[in-house]
Amino acid sequence: MLRLKREACEHYQQALRVQPGCAKAHEGLSYLLQDLGDAQKAAWHRREAFRNRSIIPLPFRGAHAPVPVLQLLSTMGGNVRMRTFLDDRIFQTFTVVPEFYDPSTPLPYHQLVINAIGDAEVSPDALVAAQSLLALTKAPVINLPAAVLATSRGNNAKRLSRLPGVVTPITATLPRERLLDADAASALAHLGLEFPILVRVPGFHTGQHFVRVENLEALPPVLAELPGQELIVMNYLDARGSDGKTRKYRAMMINGRIYPLHVAISNHWKIHYFTAEMAENPEHRAEDAAFLENMPGVLGSVAMKALARIQSTLGLDYAGIDFGLNAKGEVLVFEANATMVVNMPEAGELWSYRLPACKRIFSAVHRMLMERRAG
Repeated sequence: MLRLKREACEHYQQALRVQPGCAKAHEGLSYLLQDLGDAQKAAWHRREAFRNRSIIPLPFRGAHAPVPVLQLLSTMGGNVRMRTFLDDRIFQTFTVVPEFYDPSTPLPYHQLVINAIGDAEVSPDALVAAQSLLALTKAPVINLPAAVLATSRGNNAKRLSRLPGVVTPITATLPRERLLDADAASALAHLGLEFPILVRVPGFHTGQHFVRVENLEALPPVLAELPGQELIVMNYLDARGSDGKTRKYRAMMINGRIYPLHVAISNHWKIHYFTAEMAENPEHRAEDAAFLENMPGVLGSVAMKALARIQSTLGLDYAGIDFGLNAKGEVLVFEANATMVVNMPEAGELWSYRLPACKRIFSAVHRMLMERRAG
């Protein structure tokens, strides 16, 4: 993967040699260099890519008058995939990059603002800039930046832990050097962390740069394989059922309502739907189908009340939560924020049972956008 990214960098650099000032080439280099760990060069290319390009109109191909919306995105990543819901036959979308927006530039006419900056750890500066930008409009806003800013893993762990029926991991962000110190064990114990612990690099998802460390001796070699100067450490929440398998549920929180999306089941602690033991196991798919058809019946009243409290605390119009259950039926929070993705299932009979649940979520998002727009 690193080799491919370096090769892609060379292609973009060649494009700049042929066409100096090409904004798309600068943009591509900014993403690749950030991934490769060269933050300084990435920032330079990012400025070149967006300093004269902070408002980007997207194509509209509808036959009737469009619904004009502003979609706020961060150049650092961590954005919600709202394009999935913004049908270009209905919505005329103007992408706005708050970090590089000049307030003297008039905003395009719009009836709705969608803050698609979803990761508080990746893009805090963009969220702060988005707050300033919103002072220039009176249009309704989906996902206020202040609410998104509050969804860092550490902050969620603290505030959600106070809710009845909710269990969150002790979570702290520590400098790499602190974890390599001779007294690292004391530092972790002071925080209440006991092995095994989970270590992850901020800003990465789908299990990338996310490891379980069994003991203190295993910590230095693990850290040697992880990028970044700061790392998130947390205690391991055991979500195994009586059969020894881990279950990770995902529910979407749309406009005040909760919708089931899937349950992934695996023998491994790190679990994602696309890598879980679902396709090869009809019993797991049957359990998934039962969750989609009757979420309250599967989770129980303790968990359902806990999810409602979590949704209220998050205060987001569009969000999702990945969670497990303990023996008491309490919610074990793995992650709760606006970045959760809703993918339609693959075609075919194997996954057809998932289609109605996904369609309900898409309909709920579309209904919210249409209802919230300014008249």
